[in-house]
Amino acid sequence: MNMYFRRLIVLVAGLVLLTTPVRAAIQIQRVTSPGGIEAWLVEDHRIPLMALNLSFRGGAALDPTSKEGLALMTASLLDEGAGDLTASVFQKEMADKSIALSYGADQDSFSASLKTLTKFRDRAFDMLSLSLTKPRFDADAVERVRNEMVTSIATSMGNPGWVARRKLSETVFAGHPYARPANGTIGSIRAITVPDMRQFIKTRLGRDQLLITAAGDITPAELGPALDRMFAGLPAKAAAFTVPDVVAKAQGETIVIQRDIPQTVISMAEPGITRNDPDWYTGQIINYTLGGGGFQSRLMEAVRGAGSKKGLSYGFSSAFVPYKHSGLILAGGSTKNATAGETLKIVKDEFGKMHKEGITKAELDDAKTYITGSFPLSFTSTDRLAALLMQLRVQDLGIDYLDRRDGLINAVTLEDAKRVSEGLLNPAKLTTITVGKPQGVSQAPAAN
Repeated sequence: MNMYFRRLIVLVAGLVLLTTPVRAAIQIQRVTSPGGIEAWLVEDHRIPLMALNLSFRGGAALDPTSKEGLALMTASLLDEGAGDLTASVFQKEMADKSIALSYGADQDSFSASLKTLTKFRDRAFDMLSLSLTKPRFDADAVERVRNEMVTSIATSMGNPGWVARRKLSETVFAGHPYARPANGTIGSIRAITVPDMRQFIKTRLGRDQLLITAAGDITPAELGPALDRMFAGLPAKAAAFTVPDVVAKAQGETIVIQRDIPQTVISMAEPGITRNDPDWYTGQIINYTLGGGGFQSRLMEAVRGAGSKKGLSYGFSSAFVPYKHSGLILAGGSTKNATAGETLKIVKDEFGKMHKEGITKAELDDAKTYITGSFPLSFTSTDRLAALLMQLRVQDLGIDYLDRRDGLINAVTLEDAKRVSEGLLNPAKLTTITVGKPQGVSQAPAAN
């Protein structure tokens, strides 16, 4: 299928969903196969297209020491030939039949997504099953992917934003698996062997850790048997694993990484909250107001407002980032080297104001309106809908979450926002990484 037709399908899927009332479009069904494999499904038979997502609990945080990047390298090779199909034959058949199959990994999960036209659905299911249960790991494909990953890491090391984010994770999660890079290092990628990847498949991809979601042109009666067809060949159980909970370090450390570049990149973090924290919805409102609301947010207005007179920066943003075993509040942007110190002061002042005062009633109302009103944009294509369902499953939000979400957000009060702002947004706890030649910024060790 050519690129134009692919884009047309996505556009049509989006228009179909956008022109349908959200409640009518999103009816989640629980489907269980004859063999006991469960999936969540949203049916939509208006276009001949379906998407399927799967996720295995346990991701790159479980990579062995000195083999960081194992989960991601394995993911990168599963569609590079399987069973009797070499990499070139496998890829050609997917292209000829308009089957989109990809794998990925982050710190907490190993995942895959599949999108296919209905007429090629059975073959798409077979290819997914083959890639999971009979990957080839041919030498030429392995070395090509290895070289691509090594090149990507080497290139990233010259990117100041990547350098700042990598150092930030190493610092706030020091001593924990989250401190290690999910994409590995040049040395660790070179050390990974085919037996390592086969062992990963054997021990990590168990049905007891598998979550599945689907959306589009398939019925429960069709999906149920297909689940056994795709996944019954996987091990019943993955090897036991644990990842400890961790609170990000919060001693106000500042690290300056010198680079001869015209701008300073700034990356900051302090402890946040996990997705299952009762204050998560309050945190989303706080973050929208602080730096997640684009041009309406306080950080953006403060830095750009100063910048319109002094040329500080084009902007600064923030995010509440949940991990399975931790949470971070992130903030970041860039500025001229000469104004790095001034920009940092403005950002910390905004953290301090919200820490002491919370937000206003107008900001609370604006955040609620945006967060509830923008959510239907998550439903604008079949594959995005399958991905949204997977978020609900991975984050243990419940099959009825879509009916409860607006109420949870609208229940947040000004008192909640003040309490959570006071508890979380402490500028003294921010770990700050700067990359460049920042003026007015001094390296500061962690507070004792």
